[in-house]
Amino acid sequence: MNTTTDTEIVHVVRGEVDHGSPVGYGHAGSAFTAPALDLDRLVWPRTEPGPAFHVPVAEIVDLLVETGEALKADREGLLAEALDRMVRVSPLPAEVLERAYAVLWRSFQRPGLYAQIDHELGGADVLDGWREVHLADNRNAATRAFPPRLVHIIAGNAPGVAAMSVVRGALTKGVNLLKLPSNDLFTATAILRTMAAVAPGHPVVQSFSAVYWRGGDETVEGVLFRAQFFDKLVAWGGEATIRGALRYVGPGFELVSFDPKTSISLIGREAFESPETLARAADAGAADATFFNQQACVASRFQFVEGSSANADRYAALLCERLGVAREFSSADGPRVSAALREEIDVLRSLTPDYRVWGGYDGRGLVIRSPEPVDFHPDGKMVNVVPVAELAEAVAYAGVATQTVGVYPGIRKTELRDALACAGVQRVVSLGGAGGMPPGLSHDGFYPLQRLMRWVNDE
Repeated sequence: MNTTTDTEIVHVVRGEVDHGSPVGYGHAGSAFTAPALDLDRLVWPRTEPGPAFHVPVAEIVDLLVETGEALKADREGLLAEALDRMVRVSPLPAEVLERAYAVLWRSFQRPGLYAQIDHELGGADVLDGWREVHLADNRNAATRAFPPRLVHIIAGNAPGVAAMSVVRGALTKGVNLLKLPSNDLFTATAILRTMAAVAPGHPVVQSFSAVYWRGGDETVEGVLFRAQFFDKLVAWGGEATIRGALRYVGPGFELVSFDPKTSISLIGREAFESPETLARAADAGAADATFFNQQACVASRFQFVEGSSANADRYAALLCERLGVAREFSSADGPRVSAALREEIDVLRSLTPDYRVWGGYDGRGLVIRSPEPVDFHPDGKMVNVVPVAELAEAVAYAGVATQTVGVYPGIRKTELRDALACAGVQRVVSLGGAGGMPPGLSHDGFYPLQRLMRWVNDE
């Protein structure tokens, strides 16, 4: 943070802004204050139901839709305030943040909300009561998706994560404690404060708290992360975050993990049928590579081109040009390439014709063509292009850490998707469609709402 005074972070506790005594965090040049935590107020006793346990789903959906409309209009100016603060501290450019904030309301649209309920849970009846099921031995039983008690460790690489977490938490009817990430201390509380302005004191509003503590702080996590208070720990983030969360998992306290992922692209020989098809493929590949300036899991970093090295070079040259184009969730200029990566790439520049490099280190895009994937992590609008004789060969480079695979042309997905799924891939899309996930589909290989609920049987 580049301010001379400490930035004040807002906490929301049980739906209300917390005005507790400020506590300092960070170091000189990046300092901020946040209200001191009252751990007792962040937990809900199991001796009583959460505030929204018995609220009908239809009412919750109505509230979320109204919240989305309020976010769109920003009548209270809460998003504008959060955006102003984010621009000063986020690694993402202001223009990308502005566009991301401008569409947060989309996560609160009625069709998408019901798509999650219907596709992930089979309908609202199992949330509002007990669903009768008929067993194979002529017996009847009943099951219910019971409201859970959730702690969310949310990621801050894209503002939409906060919106997604609030929506999912509300639809479960459960109680929710959101840990604010150090790289986005503002979005979640702005959304919750907007919801509170729409319906002050509503049970769903009261079901949410959003606060900051330093990740790994055992004086906080050692108290909160217990089965006596919460059912599940919903963790987004890198390997350190997930491994830290695993320390607390035990009987009655489950981890729901959105693991760190990377994504790749597969470009078929059809891209070279004409200059127009090649241009379309390169533009689609660039769109997938630059989503949130390559900070999102869906952003492609390795792209495998079916054909000769000469054709891969043609694609790579066009791809590099298109990386420097501003899109809805990317800017023309991204982060500059780090000194450590520049040294490695400078070596590759001297190894032609086995390796070729397009672009510079100014953040407008850089492409490396190599016979095998490079052994470092392309980052900051950087893509590694690798030629393969057949697209099927590229499946060997996919694994359980591969989230999204974009395929060009889309018709080639059918021949590849089973092998990609077997390798561990969770999502196959047409090239250019990696950004955003339609509500109601699986996320990282599972249905989130289904995993978040506590499933209870009456037999």
